Amino acid sequence: MSATRRQILAGSGALGVGASIAFTGALSDLFAGSATAAGRDLGHEGYGPLVPDPDGLLDLPAGFRYRVLSREGDPLRSGEGPVPSNHDGMTALPGKGGRVHLVRNHENRPTAKFSVPTVKGLTYDPAGKGGCTALTLDSRGDVLSERVALAGTAVNCAGGPTPWHTWLTCEETEDKAGTNGYTKDHGFVFEVDPSDPRRGGAVPLTAMGRFQHEAIAVDPHRGVVYETEDAFLEPFGLFYRFLPEKPLGGVGSLRAGGRLQAMRVPGVPDLSSIQDPGASFDGITWVDVPDPLAVTTPVRLQDFGPKGITHAQKLEGCYWGGRCVYFVSSFARGSDGSAADHFGQIWRYDPQRRRLTLVVVFGPDTDVQLPGESPDNICLAPSGGLMVCEDGNGAQHVFGVTRAGEVYAMARGRQNIGTPEAPEWGEFAGVTFSPDGRTMYVNCYTPGTTFAVTGPWRR
Repeated sequence: MSATRRQILAGSGALGVGASIAFTGALSDLFAGSATAAGRDLGHEGYGPLVPDPDGLLDLPAGFRYRVLSREGDPLRSGEGPVPSNHDGMTALPGKGGRVHLVRNHENRPTAKFSVPTVKGLTYDPAGKGGCTALTLDSRGDVLSERVALAGTAVNCAGGPTPWHTWLTCEETEDKAGTNGYTKDHGFVFEVDPSDPRRGGAVPLTAMGRFQHEAIAVDPHRGVVYETEDAFLEPFGLFYRFLPEKPLGGVGSLRAGGRLQAMRVPGVPDLSSIQDPGASFDGITWVDVPDPLAVTTPVRLQDFGPKGITHAQKLEGCYWGGRCVYFVSSFARGSDGSAADHFGQIWRYDPQRRRLTLVVVFGPDTDVQLPGESPDNICLAPSGGLMVCEDGNGAQHVFGVTRAGEVYAMARGRQNIGTPEAPEWGEFAGVTFSPDGRTMYVNCYTPGTTFAVTGPWRR
């Protein structure tokens, strides 16, 4: 992102002041399922202006504190090797006795500085540098353990939790065996059980497709798994659903297989062409994917019949709220081949009504009345709204969005990975909340750092 908008915000003190955002009608639907009762909104200033951190790591509003739980390159507490690089998607799952399990992705490519250490029984492809690590925290938030939970995978970007308290981690690549030194095909979803990683094992869930996976969300009522595909160059990605043979079957049940389908919106070949919040489309259909393993042709290029299929650039975050699934298109650019430009969208799909609605529009970066472009990881917040990791250039923030559609800065990264003359900051990723809603966990991608943020969340 250009620095224009963020410089304006910083210079005016508006980083602690809400700005408007384009929303559609019933925000209660958008935020259904958040940790507090409906209507407990923050004011337009959020939690107040960000206070500079004297330690130069993380700026937060007054009254909030952070703890560094883990940093790349430090020894894993298990003794398996150094903490891997590129901290990305993450979830917080309940454990016994008030414990919390954090499962953290490492979006490592072959060039990663610190790869995920290979561990017997947890390694898919020894040539893969990515995977997951798991931290277990006690009821006070202290780290009890930190270990490898999955190794030998590639470019583990985001994923999503399951109703049975495991993590589905997604490979954002389509590299086959023989590419980049890999010995196996990549582009799969894997299940990680933080309480016992060997239960999930290093088994690809092949029926869920082989493509550039980003994130997933599970319908807790029907067991349908929704999946996003992050393709930022033509041909753009698709929005998928997976119909498991054993829905809601618990750890390992997704290995039983199922049907992978892609979403078709009548008359809309490219979601970027829709610009107006509130625009809705009924009669959404789902088309079987001809070859989920993409043996010869990437899924998004396969033949979906004379009516075609609906594409979208840069599909990223995905989550379930109330009775609907929400998914993020981080941006669209006509120069890349999209039908139109936008700076970020959030879409809602209602499976009962078979209705798709555009509910949030972001950006542009030069407009101080909107929250900037490129929303990435996203989660429901205990204040009754959203937390959004913005993935752009310049200063990096976690933004909050209230139920009223007002935007405020929740955190700002201060770790300069550039130079004093040309500073740069690593993006945020993996924002998530503890099961009791009292702690926000978030990663800085580079240098890989995992923070726990506490404070008056229910104020």
